Amino acid sequence: MTFNLFLIQLVLFTCVVMLIRGQQLSRGWLLVAGFVLTALSVSFFTVPDWAGLISGSLWVVLILLPIVGFAHVNRLVSQERYQRAWKWANLVKWLHPADGYVEYPHLLKGLHLAQQGRLEEAKQLISQYQSANTPTGRNATVILHRMSADWTGLQQWVEDCVPQLMLQKEPWLWLNYLRSLGEVGDLNALLQGMEQLEQTLGRNPSPQLLNTGRLYLMAFCGQVDQVQRLLQQVFISYSEQTRQFWLATAELRAGNATTALALFADLRRFGDRPLQAAIDYRLAAPHIDPVIVLTEPARLFLLQSRLAIAQEFRYNSWTALTAKKSYATYSLIGLNLVVFGFSTAMGGTNDLEVLYRLGALLPEAVFAGEWWRLMTAIFLHAGWLHLAANMLGLYVFGALVEATLGYRKFLCCYFFCGLGSMFTVATIAMLNPQAPWQITVGASGAVLGMVGAEAAIQLKGWRLEKAKIARDRLRLIVLVVVFQLLSDLVTPQVSLIGHLSGVSLGFFAGSVLFRVGPKSP
Repeated sequence: MTFNLFLIQLVLFTCVVMLIRGQQLSRGWLLVAGFVLTALSVSFFTVPDWAGLISGSLWVVLILLPIVGFAHVNRLVSQERYQRAWKWANLVKWLHPADGYVEYPHLLKGLHLAQQGRLEEAKQLISQYQSANTPTGRNATVILHRMSADWTGLQQWVEDCVPQLMLQKEPWLWLNYLRSLGEVGDLNALLQGMEQLEQTLGRNPSPQLLNTGRLYLMAFCGQVDQVQRLLQQVFISYSEQTRQFWLATAELRAGNATTALALFADLRRFGDRPLQAAIDYRLAAPHIDPVIVLTEPARLFLLQSRLAIAQEFRYNSWTALTAKKSYATYSLIGLNLVVFGFSTAMGGTNDLEVLYRLGALLPEAVFAGEWWRLMTAIFLHAGWLHLAANMLGLYVFGALVEATLGYRKFLCCYFFCGLGSMFTVATIAMLNPQAPWQITVGASGAVLGMVGAEAAIQLKGWRLEKAKIARDRLRLIVLVVVFQLLSDLVTPQVSLIGHLSGVSLGFFAGSVLFRVGPKSP
């Protein structure tokens, strides 16, 4: 595969996925994806040899860098490091000046001022954007209400001034409305609103949005165990004070007043003015017992939400990755890099003689007794592009499978698929003497085995537990497999048999190794 073809496939896949997920993305991102895809199409038919470089450059500048930049900004915001978030947002806003990102740094600066105790100055800065009928204006209104812990005012503003259609288009606004319902003690409306939010988000919701809503729901309903689970795994990047605040809220609603008061008292040492206002509001509000307040439909949805959280941790491996480090995956990547460096020093990774001496797969040699080539060939790669593509796949899908199965089962699955795919390639070559015997190298069979294993895991989740998140993940994996097979058909010197056998063996191994754990009540 040439570098040009690699870039074309990368740009095509990512832009198509963005357009398919259009319901979850703002108009600005959809326009950018459409523009890059158009540039790819035009350059492919006019200057095909430069199509990858042209579209790839646009993809990096207009999509990759803004996504990475704003992801970092959001991470800083979740940690309540508003000053650094403000400075970073000022830098990356010019890469994507749509969707309110130009004004966003000013809101972050206001949050920083409020955190420093300069509350009036912060309100004055943020209120400049409040009148605008834009996402930025609505965000400013929400921030002003949250700064003062004016939850009744926030609830009334949403109900009186924000159309239902607007809530559906801006789920973050809906989340703040849900929190206001929990703060004022309307738990039944909170649960009903959460149910409506899940229906609105549809088949491919953002896990972050859903889990934030679940955090509010569980905390205000006194579900301490679920709040601890969410804070320890999903929201581990949150600041210490934020996690402690929500744990204290859950303890208070669960009737554990002594524990809650101790946690709230400890939080006051941070000196954060908006946090102080939130604590004062929480302690001044009358105690609400969820056991008494909740209606029967609300109780049922609460139980369903507990089950959904359990399934989220079981089948959304990205969630598991926030709490687990994929050391086995990283070790395999490191080993592949070391071998690549060694083979480069030996004379070049595109030299067939060098690859053969280092242990590349040659069917005749394998069946002559050199069975060790089935193993060594997995760690050899023909060029840096071949290595990069496989290591990227291993980094993503290897980490997902390891997070679900554990490192022992993951390693068993990885080598079973790698060895099995190499053996399949060698066997078919020997059975067809007219076919040219070519040297085969690469971790593609093992990596695609991880794709197959992840597909088996998600299929089990959907078939046995009817987990919606498993169904959604399975659809995405099928899309990846189809795209890979189409790529194999148009790419020379690619072992389609090795890839197909890797996926099949991975699916079998995943089906055997993955066991559905005990279900939540």
